[in-house]
Amino acid sequence: MQDRLESPANALPSSVDVAVIGGGPAGSSAAALLRKKGHAVAVFEAQRFPRFVIGESLLAHCMDHLDEAGMLDAVKERAYLVKGGALFLRGAERSDFDFADQFTKGWSWTWQVPRADFDLTLANAAYRQGVPIFYEQKVTALDVGPPHTLTMSGAAGEHRLTARWVIDASGYGRVLPRLLGLDTPSSLPPRKALFSHVTGDRRPSGPDENRIWICMHPGGAWIWIIPFSDGVTSVGVVADLAFFERYAGDDEAVLRAALAEEPNARDRLRDAKLLWAPRILESFSASVTRMSGPGYVLVGNATEFLDPVFSSGVTLALESANRAAKLVDRALAGESPDWARDYEAYMGVGIDAFRTFVEGWYSGEFPRVLFAPNPSPAIRRQITSVLAGYVWDQANPFVREPERKLRQVLNIIAREEAAG
Repeated sequence: MQDRLESPANALPSSVDVAVIGGGPAGSSAAALLRKKGHAVAVFEAQRFPRFVIGESLLAHCMDHLDEAGMLDAVKERAYLVKGGALFLRGAERSDFDFADQFTKGWSWTWQVPRADFDLTLANAAYRQGVPIFYEQKVTALDVGPPHTLTMSGAAGEHRLTARWVIDASGYGRVLPRLLGLDTPSSLPPRKALFSHVTGDRRPSGPDENRIWICMHPGGAWIWIIPFSDGVTSVGVVADLAFFERYAGDDEAVLRAALAEEPNARDRLRDAKLLWAPRILESFSASVTRMSGPGYVLVGNATEFLDPVFSSGVTLALESANRAAKLVDRALAGESPDWARDYEAYMGVGIDAFRTFVEGWYSGEFPRVLFAPNPSPAIRRQITSVLAGYVWDQANPFVREPERKLRQVLNIIAREEAAG
């Protein structure tokens, strides 16, 4: 594991232009972009890196943001496993999506990343660009300004500082939603993920090796299989809460039993050895009443987290961080950005495209499209661009009108089925 780069606790500032809460991909990249613009910015992370987090399969659009934030070369040096697309499996059926064959002009590949190392890589890259990063500093209070006053707690006790702007990139910690009462229930029902890392993965040769595998379990769950370059593989089962109640035993017994019932996962993971006891992420979908307010903005999972099925988390984190950083830069220069239009509505376009796919996945409608016997090449390219993370391309019908386009394709499939 690489060394952690960090600022000493005794160097905590008394004031900054921008305080970034959270040192994950959203926080690190937003801080780096603002530092490039000459602003005094600092990152305050509650945990000690490296630390485990889920969300290990990137989408191709992430590469655009890593490049713009000056982090792409640092990530390349880590030699992560290159990911060229996604493979959906339902019994003997397969639906393969190649990022090189998509509607939107963009990156044709990305990486499968162990997040502990990946997140530290981005944080170190931001530090090398002049961003002070303070670990184990938990933000406990915010007195709304201007300027804002943040209170944080660390090993040396409490510390207060003022900031003209606050970016909440705290992820599942959801610091500002909690402190400012912004949390609201997600429109998605509660689900549960049970997962671990394994060795002994019987990886296929050829293009299938570096794909994320998404296997549809006959009992209504789905399984992710994400290989890493060091021979370790991330494996998880996601379903509604009732799915897991049918199994007896501890978490490992439940995970192994669920994997054994899906033929593709069973064959590939028959020799798998768990590296640690399975972990649980439950009722993970979340939302907020607003994404921004006077002198603050929420990015990444601090705003809305949908579902892990299409690996949208890091893409939405990096996109929101990029967008927010540019608007904060304008605000610091004396402009008055229209946050409702230029941030919240803009981010809503991508979120809604992913949400349509997520809801269609669990309703069974999207799998009908994925496994249609006579797929349209043009439609598949449009879907591939969404699966690659290019969900702000208004030229793509699945972005511009996702629900209408999905319904249109389903009607075509229904007519083809009726015609035999």
